[in-house]
Amino acid sequence: MNGFFNILKPAGMSSAAVVAVMRRLTGEKRTGHAGTLDPEAAGVLPIMTGKATRLFDYLVDKEKEYEAVCAFGSSTDTQDATGKVLETGERYPDPETVREKAQELTGTIRQKPSAFSAIKVGGRPLYSLARRGETVDVPERTVTVKSIEVTGEEPDHGYALRVCCGKGTYIRTLCDDLGKRCGCPAHMRSLYRTRSGVFTAETGITLDEARILAAEGKLTEKMLPPDYPLGHLTKLNIPARFARQVAAGSKIPADFAGEEYGTAENLRVYLNGEFWGIMRREGNLFVWKVQIAPE
Repeated sequence: MNGFFNILKPAGMSSAAVVAVMRRLTGEKRTGHAGTLDPEAAGVLPIMTGKATRLFDYLVDKEKEYEAVCAFGSSTDTQDATGKVLETGERYPDPETVREKAQELTGTIRQKPSAFSAIKVGGRPLYSLARRGETVDVPERTVTVKSIEVTGEEPDHGYALRVCCGKGTYIRTLCDDLGKRCGCPAHMRSLYRTRSGVFTAETGITLDEARILAAEGKLTEKMLPPDYPLGHLTKLNIPARFARQVAAGSKIPADFAGEEYGTAENLRVYLNGEFWGIMRREGNLFVWKVQIAPE
């Protein structure tokens, strides 16, 4: 199996555990996830399998979308509902204040995530150090938040948020920061990722659905092709006369392409309408970066 599965991860399960399940169901050792989702979060988790794992470095998570509940009244060391309470308060903000302060957290902003995040320092995730009681200096990072929409009120002083953001944004940190700006401690009560790049919740399947399909021998019906998330790369059609060179993984003369393809550009390559991998122009040649022969 060479392609992607759009899995809807359940809350309380790690991304690595989802990969383990899909590895068993597909029978393919080369299986991984294309973007971690914290254990307490649920939603879209793209899984790559087979030769598609070679494409990881060429995937671009242009945007991600989340539905979260920000709960006012307490902040925690993990910035979510699983952590130890650090501070409490009862100056609960009204909806207008929440909307106003949420807008202050959009654009290019600086974030300082919880010490219990998966950010790696010295090759080790911060949460592994924090859980051992080690003092961790969490580095600030620059992230992009395109929009935060307050979609409604929830029980126990909660507000439902819809967030569209760039890679590396911590929604639980947004909730913690929102509480600080509103003057009332807050944490993230729940999180559901509705989109990761081109993968959306509407086209995803649950692990239970994947298990049923695998038992029926129909799992491949839900597998997305290897080039599915590569639409951001320029398409290069190789003339049929180069079929032998393509099959052999050889370099291809670039004369047929003119000057329209830049030397710093990764290209998704097709021969006779079939996806073959990724090439880059080097001088007057197209050189393979990743080759994935069609089935």
